[in-house]
Amino acid sequence: MLLELDNVSVSYGRIEALHGISLTVNEGEVVALIGANGAGKTTTMRAISGTRALSGGRITFNGEDISKLRADLRVVRGLCQSPEGRQIFPGMTVLENLDMGAYTRRDHAGIAADLERVLEMFPRLRERRKQAGGTLSGGEQQMLAVGRALMSRPKLLLLDEPSMGLAPMIIQQIFDIIVEINQQGTTVLLVEQNAQQALSRAHRAYVLETGRIVKEGTGQELLHDPSIKEAYLGVA
Repeated sequence: MLLELDNVSVSYGRIEALHGISLTVNEGEVVALIGANGAGKTTTMRAISGTRALSGGRITFNGEDISKLRADLRVVRGLCQSPEGRQIFPGMTVLENLDMGAYTRRDHAGIAADLERVLEMFPRLRERRKQAGGTLSGGEQQMLAVGRALMSRPKLLLLDEPSMGLAPMIIQQIFDIIVEINQQGTTVLLVEQNAQQALSRAHRAYVLETGRIVKEGTGQELLHDPSIKEAYLGVA
């Protein structure tokens, strides 16, 4: 087991955003976490990446309790997030943004090889490698955010709402790339409102409602679950 959340709670002041959630991610999987706005998906990601402290429970990564480990040290351990809203550096070029993803690494040959891999995966970034990140389209910025996360060579890639605000054709492309990243050996935990796309590609998935996990199963099981269809896929 690569990642385990055991009875994790997170509070914002007196408001409890996560109420003792437990989930696992095994090496080699794509695991999806779906839910409506305000369900606690982004809070879960922040708890895993270390930007939000736990108020209860434990997070184990690669056999180590990381519940109180600093966020930057989690990146060194192989846990990297592509955040909601992309959060690229708009004034830096595409190449400079990608270099920032490798800031914890010192293996120059490996960094160069990974840069080439990212540019092969995202040909649009190669074309725009000298452009400022802020001049890219929304889809290109999402590709850059994912590429930057990959430059840390993560054991587990956390993707927070990668399809948000993108055109349908670009969404399809982003999800195809997520599958490709996984097939190349990176484990993925995906938080996504687009349940159709997420469940159709996930090995396993969890459904989060108001800070609690209410359902879990394989991606296909949840994709064909009548209550999920009605709540998240717009099918009565």
